[in-house]
Amino acid sequence: MIISPSILSCDFGNIERDTKMLDASKADWLHIDVMDGVFVPNISFGFPVLEAVRKSSKKVLDVHLMIANPDNYLEAFKNSGADYLTVHYEACTHLNRTIAKIKELGMKAGVALNPHTPVNVLEEILPSLDLVLLMSVNPGFGGQSFIPSTIDKVKKLKDLISISNSNVLIEIDGGVNLETGRQLSDAGADALVAGSFVFNSPNPTQTIAELKDL
Repeated sequence: MIISPSILSCDFGNIERDTKMLDASKADWLHIDVMDGVFVPNISFGFPVLEAVRKSSKKVLDVHLMIANPDNYLEAFKNSGADYLTVHYEACTHLNRTIAKIKELGMKAGVALNPHTPVNVLEEILPSLDLVLLMSVNPGFGGQSFIPSTIDKVKKLKDLISISNSNVLIEIDGGVNLETGRQLSDAGADALVAGSFVFNSPNPTQTIAELKDL
């Protein structure tokens, strides 16, 4: 299981300290949620924070764009250190073109789906993707409750990936803990994003290790 702790839940007064803690942990990736207050009802951070995390970490930076008009910023995210760049299906009018540009810039390309969006909308584009991120909460805020129907959604996506003969990773973001993480692992998920569950725990490094063992 790939574990991608979300920087959104760290202590922003000590972001370098928390990034180095994650770097020394069993986490595989660092998840960076970028929100613009337009596509989702919240604003997070942009390029300076991403660049600071890049300087403090040797891990894969897993950047999730919850923004309108992502095409305007793809090159800037590459220059700021993104390894995986995930855009929302709901925000991209010309998704094929967006994915092609991300890959042309040398990043891995992902597409995120909001909870209400069915997985079959990706049927045509799956062979071009490296990652599909299923939102298991409504995007915009951390600490929300897991939406149980995500389990069936993972299974449906796993079947689609198998039919398309693709090597797409399935990542889940929202409400991940040891219980939901186990259910998601059994359903076929490859990567888990965990924010408040990691950073609010007494021992984040141990919590990451426990998630890693799912």
